[in-house]
Amino acid sequence: MPTGLDLGVLERVRVNWSAVERRVQSLPGRRALKHHAQAAWLLKAVTCLDLTTLSGDDTPERVRRLCAKARFPVRPDILGALGMEGRQIAAGAVCVYHRFVPTAVDALRGSGIPVAAVSTGFPAGLSPHELKLREIEASVADGAREIDIVITREHVLTGHWAALYDEVRDFRAASRGAHLKAIIATGDLQTLRNVARASHVCMMAGADFIKTSTGKEAVNATPQVSLVMLRAIREHWIRTGYRVGYKAAGGISTTKGLLQHQTIVREELGRDWLEPDLFRIGASTLLADIERQLEHHVTGQYSAYHRHPVG
Repeated sequence: MPTGLDLGVLERVRVNWSAVERRVQSLPGRRALKHHAQAAWLLKAVTCLDLTTLSGDDTPERVRRLCAKARFPVRPDILGALGMEGRQIAAGAVCVYHRFVPTAVDALRGSGIPVAAVSTGFPAGLSPHELKLREIEASVADGAREIDIVITREHVLTGHWAALYDEVRDFRAASRGAHLKAIIATGDLQTLRNVARASHVCMMAGADFIKTSTGKEAVNATPQVSLVMLRAIREHWIRTGYRVGYKAAGGISTTKGLLQHQTIVREELGRDWLEPDLFRIGASTLLADIERQLEHHVTGQYSAYHRHPVG
């Protein structure tokens, strides 16, 4: 829900790097979650995964395989050993380029799993504005229920906050009810203060989620930028009453990193933000490590990665 651009909020933003580092260092490690508790957290994480394929060599068959994995992300024998027979465990979404939206929609029909389309000139975001709007509209028309847009980083780096607000507001209107995830590309924004300010502007303009990265930047989702973004979400919630979701994407390929992000979300925003309507992880290879950890939990042995293919 757009709330209007409040430049006073941006002027008040301050980020203390040393304090951010201390807070991140205070997070409990993976071993703080043991046995059944860790398995439960990992199963919850599976339901928050946006299984993603965004490669230049993507094909319809690769997308269909990814969709099949999204429907049944954890092997039935592992679920059975965990006492989860008959429970519906599925990924949060499948994320693809616009070209493959119809393929993914068809492959996921009847599953309830939404298709997310990256848009607006992903990953650089340098296409003409009108072309970006048409791309969003085309993806929604083809059945995408979530749109992951990229912002124009120049607006942040030059402090043109009204331009950023207008851009995201237009993207929101073009999405026609589809969930809008605003990728702020934290690795390109130079400072944590810019990360915080960009997060606030995107939320003010009506983004349903704010997302760390495209996965194509040199630096993607880190605990430091996650903390700054989560605090911006909390401030926006307190100030407006609107809950905005958070998506970590890029660089999270192991359960260690996953559990660290889950922990910081819970500690900063509370248990409600660990559900897929407010928390997502953009990944693909991460699922293989989750399955390996769950199999280790039930058998005491680690299996090879090739036994847990993703797409």
